[in-house]
Amino acid sequence: MRLVPSPAVLRRLSPSFAVVLLLAVTPQANSDGILGFTAENAERQREIERRLDGLIDASEQEAWNRRMSSAPNHVGAPHNRENAEWMARLFRSWGYEVEIEVFHVLYPTPITRVVELVEPTHFVARLTEPVLEEDATSGIVDGRLPPYNAYSSDGDVTAQLVYVNYGIPADYEELERRGISVEGKIVIARYGGSWRGIKPKVATEHGAVGCILYSDPRDDGYWQGDVYPAGPYRMEYGAQRGSVSDMPTYPGDPLTPGRGATEDAERLAIEDSPTIMKIPVLPLSYADALPLMQAIGGQVAPSGWRGALPITYHIGPGPATVHLKLEFDWSLRPAYDVIARLEGSEFPDQWVIRGNHHDAWVFGAADPLSGMVSLLSEAKAVGELARAGYRPRRTIIYAAWDAEEPGLLGSTEWAEHHAEELREKTVVYMNTDGNSRGFLNVGGSHSLERMVNEVARDVIDPQRGVSVWERRRAREAVRGNLDPDHDGDMPIYPLGSGSDYTPFLQHLGIASLNVSYGGEGGGGSYHSIYDSFDHFSRFRDPGFAYGATLSRTTGRLTLRFANADVLPFRFTNLANHVKDYLKEVMELADSMREATDRLNEMVMGNQYELAADPTKPYTPPQEKEPVPHINFAPLQNAVDRLAEAAERFDDRTAERLNALVMERDEMRQLNALLIQSERLLADDAGLPRRSWYTHMIYAPGFYTGYGVKTLPGVREGIEQRAWVEVDEMVERVAGAVGRLAERLERD
Repeated sequence: MRLVPSPAVLRRLSPSFAVVLLLAVTPQANSDGILGFTAENAERQREIERRLDGLIDASEQEAWNRRMSSAPNHVGAPHNRENAEWMARLFRSWGYEVEIEVFHVLYPTPITRVVELVEPTHFVARLTEPVLEEDATSGIVDGRLPPYNAYSSDGDVTAQLVYVNYGIPADYEELERRGISVEGKIVIARYGGSWRGIKPKVATEHGAVGCILYSDPRDDGYWQGDVYPAGPYRMEYGAQRGSVSDMPTYPGDPLTPGRGATEDAERLAIEDSPTIMKIPVLPLSYADALPLMQAIGGQVAPSGWRGALPITYHIGPGPATVHLKLEFDWSLRPAYDVIARLEGSEFPDQWVIRGNHHDAWVFGAADPLSGMVSLLSEAKAVGELARAGYRPRRTIIYAAWDAEEPGLLGSTEWAEHHAEELREKTVVYMNTDGNSRGFLNVGGSHSLERMVNEVARDVIDPQRGVSVWERRRAREAVRGNLDPDHDGDMPIYPLGSGSDYTPFLQHLGIASLNVSYGGEGGGGSYHSIYDSFDHFSRFRDPGFAYGATLSRTTGRLTLRFANADVLPFRFTNLANHVKDYLKEVMELADSMREATDRLNEMVMGNQYELAADPTKPYTPPQEKEPVPHINFAPLQNAVDRLAEAAERFDDRTAERLNALVMERDEMRQLNALLIQSERLLADDAGLPRRSWYTHMIYAPGFYTGYGVKTLPGVREGIEQRAWVEVDEMVERVAGAVGRLAERLERD
């Protein structure tokens, strides 16, 4: 329905009708309107999206994936460069201006890998993954990297073994209560519970001299379902490669923090890099881990520490004694970022950036190529639309990042190298990575939550024939997380780290999204040689139906940002989430205060000692410093101010969009505010102990890695009992929230 200004409104309009736009957009999605578009342009946009849907070809994605995953595809591999050059040719054929930007990054590869049990019996770990008849590429050995952890240190150590469960800080507290130290020992931890790089980091803090990681079948094997090749889950010799750089300190090239790793960049010495581990680290399959775990004696592990190996889990230390020897080639290698640009017809200096990485640990059919071919399919369709007369109003940049797997190197180096221009021009960064059959998952800046919901209502699930929004709502209702009649916005999750959105959102303060489908089809191939075309096409997304669905989802997001009259940000959603995060940290402080008081009372009353089994070693906890009362008032006031300002801004914008004539200059000013809005939530001083991370609302946890910490400076200060730091961060976060509120009030 076309809305017409009332006579009262018309009397207030500028007489210069040549430079006005009638903006008629409803604040909610419906059959007529789209957030951010005039009624006329909304109709045109829906026509574009119908054409987009018809241009997406799942069989083409399948062919591309087969080609790109046909040989080892890690950083520096010949096939990785071939893929980059092949994609550049595709983008050019679709009408894009293309550049391959090369960065020179530190990428260690293994020379020597030895794990052997030397006491009480002898066993040498196999450290290889077998060829399977059912997996065509598993027999490709030439140029393939074996299982290893990038940015482990070199080392040759022999020591007793201690089992540390998931190897997170809480597990070491349990060891301390049991009187067990890892000082001078090698620890063995199972994958899960936190990002892998946290495990050697915490082990080093407690004095360990080596770290072994393994995939327990309870978390990632036969406990979950049939193993490959009968089913999708990890077979006994499948091993999870991966980086262990200290990414929560900063991602990217370990030698060039804060600046692009160009050929002539100033670099740290390897031994001076704070993100390279100081002890040797190596991953094992559960077949290789079993003899080591079986040889550990000492106390029986707590029930929550027991996996699904056919043994009784013990903690140690010893009598199992292990020899761990690792040596790496610490060379710089080229990383090839493919950057394809389609210039906007009206606002060429406003950039909508879409990214997915193209490097893998081995073949990478699922991670990352299932997402990469979906991006290619989207880009091809957008290029065809442009040739047909539907050129986007804003510039669209498609990026195929290299070197994501070792620590977001390709995207981070590009973002650091172009930081000033990106801060000035980027509207949004939208990321994809691996994709599979199942449900829509979206994380990101909560000012984009409303727009995501609108798009989700317009995309059809290929298995159920309803919108992906409706299917996701049904799952949440069945799980008891949502009223079945809920018809409002489905929440998107806050972003921690683990993919290429990190440098854009958390370093540069650019509004960002991460989009995927998944939850069905099983796992088990992750970072192994069995992340192959055969595994993916059998179990993860047969027929690439969800690859096509992802293209239709991200294609809508890309084109709505590229074509909107007024950029589709909505700040009420953001304010509501920040209010929830503040409530959480206040409750965290209160619960910690109560728990501390209770612990201290029991310590003083000797309750822990009396409750312990006298036949087993036990060290009671020590008294802890009481939790002071924290003055949250500055942050509470700022959040309340943001909530009021956001509601007024959103309502006022909706009114103008629905009924008012807005001059083009006024529209430009409003869009300039919206582009810079996320930047106001960043603080140049960054977070304590990791200044690279500047966003005050979202960050990866210092001890979670991928897992997000919201209001991270305040939350982690409380968790670490750093009370002076908490007071400082309350003020700084309040300042960031207040900056955004003030800017919204001025419009």
